[in-house]
Amino acid sequence: MGANIELEEGWEIIQKQITKLINIIEGVPESSMDASIHATVYTMCTQRYPYDYSAEVYHRYKGVYNDYLSSKVLPAIQEKNDDVPMLQELVKRWANHKVMVSKLCRFFNYLDRFYIPRRKLPSLKDVGFGCFREIVHENMKVKVRDAVIVLINQERQGKEIDRALVKDVLEIFVDIGNVNGKENLDYYVNDFETAFLTDMVDYYTRNGSSAITAVECFRREKDTISYYLHSSTEEKLLKQAQGQVLAESSQKAESSQKVLEKEVQCDA
Repeated sequence: MGANIELEEGWEIIQKQITKLINIIEGVPESSMDASIHATVYTMCTQRYPYDYSAEVYHRYKGVYNDYLSSKVLPAIQEKNDDVPMLQELVKRWANHKVMVSKLCRFFNYLDRFYIPRRKLPSLKDVGFGCFREIVHENMKVKVRDAVIVLINQERQGKEIDRALVKDVLEIFVDIGNVNGKENLDYYVNDFETAFLTDMVDYYTRNGSSAITAVECFRREKDTISYYLHSSTEEKLLKQAQGQVLAESSQKAESSQKVLEKEVQCDA
């Protein structure tokens, strides 16, 4: 190898180590990774022009996720025909993806320290999460949302469900929008919460709203929120319970409103 590493020569070294990482994540027998990837990235990004390949390495870094998510991860989730196995696969793949992002961020760390700040580009972590959002979340969000709401309705009916699984799935909706380490609930709200609240109203309407008061509804749903929904959902749930869930008589509604307000004050 000469004084300068050519783009394809260096990327071959990097890709070999990335392939090892992917095999390890996929459960394929593989030897451990070595430090050659970190050293090669550093060299390729610090060589003098025209051998500074920082831009190319950054672009190919994103390509690693795009290729892996499209060829392995999304098909593995889509091939699950039943709701629970599909959700379990999603949770597993998201956990694996976070491991992959964490490791690759360390190996490509020079980009995060120097190239990315100078160019004002998304961080390595944000790129990794963004790829999962674009390739997996956007393709699966409706099916995943509907499957979770089905499970929540089953629990309302007294059936036992895997609450930990529901919690893990909803954490993906929260985490998937985070940028620069800051919480962004847009995807949670738009892709899950809005439909959840609408379905809640429909559920109690379908299942005999005259037999349950808004207070009882709020109490039941609050138990759900405290375990696996984001805390920000509670205020919206309260509004639904106050104004939309039940078609009560005016006298009954007034009584329920007072009790409901007392419930909220006690929680505060």
